[in-house]
Amino acid sequence: MLDKITHGIEAFIGLFKAGGETFVGLVTGILPTLIVLMVAINSIIKIIGESRVDRFAQKISKYSFARYLVLPFLGVFCLANPMCYTFGRFLKEEHKPGYYDAAVSFVHPITGLFPHANPGELFVWLGISAGLTTLGQSTTKLALVYFLTGLVVIFIRGMVTEKIYKYLAGKSKK
Repeated sequence: MLDKITHGIEAFIGLFKAGGETFVGLVTGILPTLIVLMVAINSIIKIIGESRVDRFAQKISKYSFARYLVLPFLGVFCLANPMCYTFGRFLKEEHKPGYYDAAVSFVHPITGLFPHANPGELFVWLGISAGLTTLGQSTTKLALVYFLTGLVVIFIRGMVTEKIYKYLAGKSKK
C-alpha cells in the first residue's frame, strides 16, 4: 500500500517536473523568436503609421478576394490574435461575419510560419509538428502547406459565410 502511495506522489510531482522542463525549453527556444517577431511587426506598423494601415485596409475591403484573403492575413499577421478581428470595422455589416469567419479560421494555419500571430496556438502546432521534429526533419514544408491550405480555406469560408448571412438576413426582412 505504501509503495502505491509513494509511486502516486512521484508520478504527481513528475508531471510538474516534465511541465517545468517543457517551459525551460520554450524559454530558451521559441519565446525569444516570438518576442522579436512581435516587436518587429509592431515597429513596422508604427513606422508605416497606424492610420495608413487602417486606410489601406479600408480600401481593399471592397473586393471579396481581398476581404476574405488579404485582409484576414494582414490582420492576423500584423495585429495577431485577438486584435486581428478589429480589421472588421472597415467592412459593411453584411461582410463582417464572413471576415470574422475567415480571420478566426486563419489564426492556427499561420502559426507554423509566423508564431507571433497566435502564440496561444503554438502548443497545437508544436504537437502537430513533433513527429517530424522527432525524426530530425524540417517542419518548414509542413508549415508552408498548412499555411497555403489555410489561405484557400479562409477564402472559401468567408465567401460561404457571406452568402449564408445574406440569405438569412433576407429571410428575416420578410
